[in-house]
Amino acid sequence: MARQKIALFGGTFDPIHIGHTVVAADAAEQLGAGKVIFIPAKRSPLKGFLPKGADEHRLAMITLAVAGNENFEASDFELNQPAPSYTLATVRKFQHDYTSDVAFYWLLGADGVDDLQHWHAVEELIDACNLCTMYRAGCEPPDYSRFERIWGRTRVEKLQRTVIQTPLVDISSTEIRRRLAAGQDVADMLHPAVAEYIRRHGLYGTKSQL
Repeated sequence: MARQKIALFGGTFDPIHIGHTVVAADAAEQLGAGKVIFIPAKRSPLKGFLPKGADEHRLAMITLAVAGNENFEASDFELNQPAPSYTLATVRKFQHDYTSDVAFYWLLGADGVDDLQHWHAVEELIDACNLCTMYRAGCEPPDYSRFERIWGRTRVEKLQRTVIQTPLVDISSTEIRRRLAAGQDVADMLHPAVAEYIRRHGLYGTKSQL
């Protein structure tokens, strides 16, 4: 029997936007994953600052954004752990919670490839799960060969096998926050329920409607 596949999608999601859900759905289809779990980080180890949005708000926005997809769900695991969030600990948690018949894939944006060498216990992480690198159409695919000297050929070949091409969605959370603070429209970048939540709670420099 084929192993069930679950994709874990970590990030700050500050806020979650249409690009996140579009690439996650596409990656899941290509991988044959029956579920994508969005996992907001309390704080990334490679960032010296906390997200702009409070933990409870970021989790609430993710829950709203994924509500219409039965294959999507949100997890508050990392939000309930001491900062920073380490991917290996998260993967181990989900492996413990599920049976050994489940294969886990960690979704990684191609813009994170350069930083991967600085991740906590990255070699153990590569061995523990399938790091799936999503790169954008029209861009050169990630090349892990430069890491062969430090990670070894077997790990590099494993990383290359799970490189997939996902749609080009030119949206960033940073740009959304900038536009919101400037009073500009972001309706085409966010799920309507997320946009309404941001307005209602006065997040990212908007004025609350309450």
